[in-house]
Amino acid sequence: MKNIIALGELLIDFIQNGVSENNNPVYEANPGGAPCNFLAMANTLGVKTSFIGKVGNDTFGNQLEQTLIDANINTDSLIKSNSEPTTLAFVHHDEFGDRSFTFYRKNGADAFLSETDVKRESFNDKDLFHFGTLSMTNEICKKATLKAISIAKENNMLISFDPNLREKLWDNEDNARKAFIEGFKVCNILKIADNELQWFTKIDDLDVAIKEFRKQFPIDLIFLTIGKKGSKAYYKNIEAYAPTFLDIKCVDTTGAGDSFMGSSIYKILEYGIENLDQKSLEDTLYFANAAASLVASKKGVIKSLPSYNQIIKLKDSI
Repeated sequence: MKNIIALGELLIDFIQNGVSENNNPVYEANPGGAPCNFLAMANTLGVKTSFIGKVGNDTFGNQLEQTLIDANINTDSLIKSNSEPTTLAFVHHDEFGDRSFTFYRKNGADAFLSETDVKRESFNDKDLFHFGTLSMTNEICKKATLKAISIAKENNMLISFDPNLREKLWDNEDNARKAFIEGFKVCNILKIADNELQWFTKIDDLDVAIKEFRKQFPIDLIFLTIGKKGSKAYYKNIEAYAPTFLDIKCVDTTGAGDSFMGSSIYKILEYGIENLDQKSLEDTLYFANAAASLVASKKGVIKSLPSYNQIIKLKDSI
């Protein structure tokens, strides 16, 4: 069984779930955070998973800890802070299910994960390390992330990176771009959304943008997600594409990209990154698109993940 570990944010996503009798919005406290969404998806597919992160020693932190336990994600490296509360995010949706976020994170526990919280033994017997940029928004958590990257490289682990741009969490755009670049330079596998690629390259045409990007960052494997248009993979001289599943009604896109990445990593670890070809890349994209579409058809992520059989059934329907 493959064994992966991720570092980053674990928080509560408050998602509107109807209105009260007084016509006020009612919000449901859903477990969230991109790295754990990613891990939960991979775990559902049979990958052994562990998480490094920090939550508050409060009601929400207890809920999140129990959620990871229920999802069979190892919590030995989950820190519970007595001084910082669990980070909160309120998720707002438009008519198409696309979302925007309001974060309550200035003093949130996940941003205070420190170097001393990252233990070398947590990386023993792991095949892959995964991270994003939300764990690099300040110097405290950035040092923790860089330490984890260093340990992963020393252990000859694969490194996957999903930048997961949240512009409101950065003091300025330059710091966000620097974090993107640091991730690009160390990862073997990258998942980047179309808007993130356009934001980083400042090129609107995706074909031109990815061509210029690959000249600058020769990453082994790149997944490009293009919303309703599907996804692409770039590996050596191979370019693969798969459409999305438009018959599945989109309710909430929160976690769709994380689920895409979790199911993609499952497939890549199954095939072996050195053994990829056109057929295996297309299979991976169809599988990951199906997983993401099913996740987007429900509210919340970790407790609403599809099974392997559900993903295969949708994948084979196209």
